[in-house]
Amino acid sequence: MTHNRRQFLRALGAGAVASAGLTQQATAQETPVVQMGNNYFDPIGLHVEPGTTVRFEIAAGSHSATAYSNRIPSDATAFDSGTISEGSFEYTFEAPGTYDYYCIPHKSVGMVGRVVVGSPGGPAEDGRIPDGDVPKSDDIVEQGSIPYETFADGDGSTAGGPMGHGMGSGPMGGWGGGWLGRLPFVGGSLAVLGGVLYWALGSRHDGSKSDDAAIETLDARYARGELDEEEYRRRRTQLEDDK
Repeated sequence: MTHNRRQFLRALGAGAVASAGLTQQATAQETPVVQMGNNYFDPIGLHVEPGTTVRFEIAAGSHSATAYSNRIPSDATAFDSGTISEGSFEYTFEAPGTYDYYCIPHKSVGMVGRVVVGSPGGPAEDGRIPDGDVPKSDDIVEQGSIPYETFADGDGSTAGGPMGHGMGSGPMGGWGGGWLGRLPFVGGSLAVLGGVLYWALGSRHDGSKSDDAAIETLDARYARGELDEEEYRRRRTQLEDDK
């Protein structure tokens, strides 16, 4: 009886250890989520291990998660969710290396992201991303995940971002990481800015300088995702016709 009891206790202990191991494994394989919001991916930089499935979820608007075919590891397959307005898209990252991706409707305003699988490597490391800006791969690996807001505010270990100095590579560049780049995250300023923009866009201007200023503020609103593509084009055409 004593011998059988010891065998039972040993088996029970081994089962508990195995269960703990399975729990830890399940936690380690938990699916990371990247939010797709108004002209941003969050986190903008993500580090995962090979074989990890990442879920790209719509937070607001219509977006896509689309890999640059020439900025992923050579043995990887380019992913493309297509433009979606609800739900999510999942992709399993198998090949180690660096993956850069973008949003089809908002690539021109710097909506880009980066995933490093295992360790950095591949074509994405050979030159700067053509649209917007992303964190350095080494920073992504070190931190594991870099939130969009931290990166865009320039508070992360890599300066810039889609609303920061990276905009210089797009059609709305030149604002840098200054006060305008940080406005999306200053709640009190948005109310004041909204009133100014309403006056600027609802009034007719007689001078070319005023028209240029109105177009600039309109571009800023579009870059922050406050206007959809159709509304932005309509208002910009009206302003240009009034010049």
